[in-house]
Amino acid sequence: MATLNAEHINPFLMAAKKVLQDMCFMEVTIQKPALKEASFQDNDWVIIIGVTGEMRGQVLIAMTQDEACGIASKMCMMEVTQIDDFAASALSELGNMIMGNAATVFSSNGIGIDITPPTLSHGRVSFTSTYTKSLCVPMTFPDGGGINLFLALRQED
Repeated sequence: MATLNAEHINPFLMAAKKVLQDMCFMEVTIQKPALKEASFQDNDWVIIIGVTGEMRGQVLIAMTQDEACGIASKMCMMEVTQIDDFAASALSELGNMIMGNAATVFSSNGIGIDITPPTLSHGRVSFTSTYTKSLCVPMTFPDGGGINLFLALRQED
């Protein structure tokens, strides 16, 4: 198993920052990453996307109910107060855009990855991986909100 380094992590961070800035018009500040259990509470929403190919694992994009509604509102260009099917579709598409951008960066660096369709989870759940540890990267917005990007990945030998 090859260890992950900045070259493996930065494409996900840059993709998330770019998509949130371009699609949601939100300035994003990347905070210090830490190893953390992927555990979520009752009002949390999590976009789950699998990664296969030369890197394998999962990427989780986690946010509170308020952040999910705020992001969906910006993507749908209308106020969203509850995550219905339409808003859930927008959040899933956010995950697709972030991961698609990251896959493009990896491809240009000679690393081939594929992504699975996103799954959206809501509520109290935790993910335990015996495959690899989760690196949590908080990404904050100027208003004090933000999302957490969980990277549970490893490069295949």
